[in-house]
Amino acid sequence: MKTLINPCYFGSIDQWLGIMQSSELWLEFFDNYQKQTLRNRCVILAANGKLSLSIPVHYSQKNRQLFKDVQIAYNSNWQELHLKSLASAYQMSPFYEFYIDDLQLLYQKKWKYLIDFNLSSMKMISEFLSYELSYKQSGSFTAEWKNGLDLRYLSAKNVQSPFKIKPYTQVFSNKFGFVPHLSILDLLFNQGPNSENFMIKQLTLK
Repeated sequence: MKTLINPCYFGSIDQWLGIMQSSELWLEFFDNYQKQTLRNRCVILAANGKLSLSIPVHYSQKNRQLFKDVQIAYNSNWQELHLKSLASAYQMSPFYEFYIDDLQLLYQKKWKYLIDFNLSSMKMISEFLSYELSYKQSGSFTAEWKNGLDLRYLSAKNVQSPFKIKPYTQVFSNKFGFVPHLSILDLLFNQGPNSENFMIKQLTLK
């Protein structure tokens, strides 16, 4: 099935299920950028509950920009802050050391455009999941995409997911129980190389 998504910052498990079930993946580049979405933030589980890590961007509500044109802001050292947050949340997870070195390399580079960072993060995640990532780019914006499954809405926060996700053990399961719909990083840090099989099994759930 053809599937259209917004490239997100370490997108949610739900979004990655949409990617992995697609027979032809399309990425939306030409929509107007929207604040308060997963385009520039990922949600992890920390000691005090859900934590949203946000990449600062140059954006003005008065001067609307296409998603592909939004640039990352470096007025603060957000890369170091995000790495520290990941360490605080996941350094006790079974597979933190398995992935963190590769992730650090991604954060060390100063990316100009948000979409380039997101695409690189998608490529890295696909390698972690042993999934061959192949996609096509949209050439223009269409509000109603009728060529297949439109999952662009999964880049918004707190939306109803079309996927059922079986609980897995998380670092703070004893404190919060199972918390679904987090960034794919949560699954990787907790499940490691088994994440690939976990995702495949989720796609068979009814």
